[in-house]
Amino acid sequence: MHSKEEILKQTLEYFDGDEIASDVFVNKYSLINDKGEYLESSPDDMHKRLAREFSRIESNYPNSMSEEEIYELFRDFKYVVPQGSPMSGIGNPHQIQSLSNCFVLESPKDSYGGILKTDQELVQIAKRRGGVGFDMSTIRPKGLKTANAARTTDGIEVFMDRYSNSCREVAQNGRRGALMLTISVHHPQIRDFIKIKRNLKRITGANLSIRLSDEFLHAVENNDDVELRFPVDSSEPKISEMVSANSIWNEIIESAHACAEPGLLFWDNVKKLSPADIYEDEGFATVSTNPCGEIVLSPYDSCRLLLINLFSFVERPFEPTACIDFDKLSSIAQKAQRLMDDLIDLEIEQINKIIEKIDNDPESSEVKQIEKDLWLNIETQASLGRRTGLGLTAVGDVIAALGLTYGSDESIEMVESIYKCLALNAYRSSCQLAKERGAFPIHSHEKEKDHPFLKRIWESAPDILESSRKYGRRNIALTTTAPAGSVSTLTRTTSGIEPAFLLRYTRRRKVSEGDNIDYVDSVGDCWQEYEVFHPGFKTWMETTGEVDPEKSPYHNSCSNDIDWVKKVEVQAAAQKWVCHAISNTTNVPEDTTVETIKDIYMSGWKSGCKGVTVYRDKCRSGVLVKHKNRNKTKFVQHSAPQRPTDLICDIHHANIKGEGWTMLVGLMTNKPYEIIGGLSKFIEIPRKYKDGILTKHPRKTMNSKYDLKFGENGNEVVLKDIVSLFDNPNHSAFTRTISLGLRHGAPIQYVVEQLQKDKDADLFSFSKVVARVLKNYIKDGTKANGVKICPGCSSENLFYQEGCITCPSCGWGKCG
Repeated sequence: MHSKEEILKQTLEYFDGDEIASDVFVNKYSLINDKGEYLESSPDDMHKRLAREFSRIESNYPNSMSEEEIYELFRDFKYVVPQGSPMSGIGNPHQIQSLSNCFVLESPKDSYGGILKTDQELVQIAKRRGGVGFDMSTIRPKGLKTANAARTTDGIEVFMDRYSNSCREVAQNGRRGALMLTISVHHPQIRDFIKIKRNLKRITGANLSIRLSDEFLHAVENNDDVELRFPVDSSEPKISEMVSANSIWNEIIESAHACAEPGLLFWDNVKKLSPADIYEDEGFATVSTNPCGEIVLSPYDSCRLLLINLFSFVERPFEPTACIDFDKLSSIAQKAQRLMDDLIDLEIEQINKIIEKIDNDPESSEVKQIEKDLWLNIETQASLGRRTGLGLTAVGDVIAALGLTYGSDESIEMVESIYKCLALNAYRSSCQLAKERGAFPIHSHEKEKDHPFLKRIWESAPDILESSRKYGRRNIALTTTAPAGSVSTLTRTTSGIEPAFLLRYTRRRKVSEGDNIDYVDSVGDCWQEYEVFHPGFKTWMETTGEVDPEKSPYHNSCSNDIDWVKKVEVQAAAQKWVCHAISNTTNVPEDTTVETIKDIYMSGWKSGCKGVTVYRDKCRSGVLVKHKNRNKTKFVQHSAPQRPTDLICDIHHANIKGEGWTMLVGLMTNKPYEIIGGLSKFIEIPRKYKDGILTKHPRKTMNSKYDLKFGENGNEVVLKDIVSLFDNPNHSAFTRTISLGLRHGAPIQYVVEQLQKDKDADLFSFSKVVARVLKNYIKDGTKANGVKICPGCSSENLFYQEGCITCPSCGWGKCG
């Protein structure tokens, strides 16, 4: 077992001083037992755990990889990286969770019972660390007659709120909630779905995407009407209304321009090009997508994610002769697909543990039935399809390392070559696995023979076609590109297919319980902030000896620099060889017009993408934020008023890392003049006294420097050796420095805001406790300095109220 301090030290060394990488590993992936004790001291321990478990599965099959060989794939995050749930859950006996990152549920049945069933399934998955998506097109529009007491239907909005709230509820105390709600563009309440998140306080627990049909998009092109209908897929709908397609289209685009939602799914592209949809009759018809949009799934199917760190295949990065070792990439891709198939076996083991726990839970069988049926359905789909989610990360860094500009024609050709290599070798490996282990149970080459995506694979590699005919394929669908998220922090590369966000930026990480808080967003979620230089850019500087960003291959290649047309072309080039979808955000500048957003979406549809998300700069708060240059400040000399012998003081009590502390704030003209403090065991204060007098001791020695006196009926209490009051002598210097600033006129809110920026401090650290004490002296109505713009409504009119930064316009607040 290891202390958190020990692990932080070791992981900081492991990551060469990268604090955010160290923090992400310790808080998200290091193995912890039931008592909260750390069992792994570094990522190397985690990689050995993963290798051990994968090796155990491999030993059940012919031509198995050894534990050492698997470890070498994982070691240092160099070649193969399981994402999220697999990394935290594999070989973890202390937590019963799914290893799947993504799930899609059956669309809610159009009744209260059906809607509540979906609600329960959502929370049951979320509590096992899974992200969920489902389609709401099955719910009747509002205002129709019903046979119950309500008399009319509620429609989709109230249930969107329900599902969003459930997701946020289950995300508390370390659990991660992630939800995607989709709807057909033909649903009669499509306008309500489009507009609902324009209110930034609604549906804060879900992402929204619209399933756009070719029927609708062709109507937009031709300026025709389109049918809104229910049921949406019926040729004889009970409800039908013809409306202008462009009126709907304009509302979609305006909302996407304003708040980056809803995202758009090009549904006919999804259905035509997803191999699993061949098996619609067997229950594998795609109905929705996971929260980030990269995995399109059928009801109760799930997917595990694993990625390849592409940067490790670049020889001589950032040098004139840089190139990709495609032979090595081909070999590792085949091994990675093999590990993906092993991961399905590991997941089925986990599902069986979940089912066993449900059986042993004390509740009645009636209470447990929905949860048990849910996991039985998931197990069935996992066993029948053996779906995998093999992807890449570091694409942006690789383009730069090759000396190319992200979005150039040469880079687009390179992206297609990379993804083609991944696809061919993943499919080649899956056919070899079918030979050794058997095809997925419902495989039929006869059904697959005319599928456009599979034909593209087979035409490029006839050996895969021959193997498929003879042995079948082990996995119903194989590849994707997910956002690498925190995993890209561990690999220290660009995320997924994305370019570098910026060369210098502020990164936000959602806090876990007990973490310090730097930023609270518009919906009340708490984040830590890190100032980051992009690692690839630092590598370029070290390799070339250059320091000028304009001379680097990243110049004009960051997220907001790239022409949107080229960004869509990059995505489309990859999508040709990806059988699921791709999570990719087209970033555009703040002044981008609505018409440009329209063009981006149309280009995505026509180029064969399965979905597109556009983010216009500053339209909402995000995880990555541009670094803001601070304005130069004119410094003014202030004289400090001389300290009188006696000062009235306020007495504050606090708990710092399990020990009681007493903080004394000396007041002059009712304002803080000085602050001292120490362990409460050195200071005994009668409970009936709240205020005292700080008396400067005349002797100029380190002992008995201050007395704390009370009124004539009180006992005199003398503070002992001022140094011994602090568990660290540096704390004495710390408070003396703060006192110096206070008596020289530093505004209290500035002092508090600086203390709250301590990245290494948790909520119970000395600096945060001092900040909480001092914020009591910030007058209500004081202009806030640390937060410039309200995340809720973009107002710049922020003030302190009872020590908290508050927006009077929308009610948003942040307390340190």
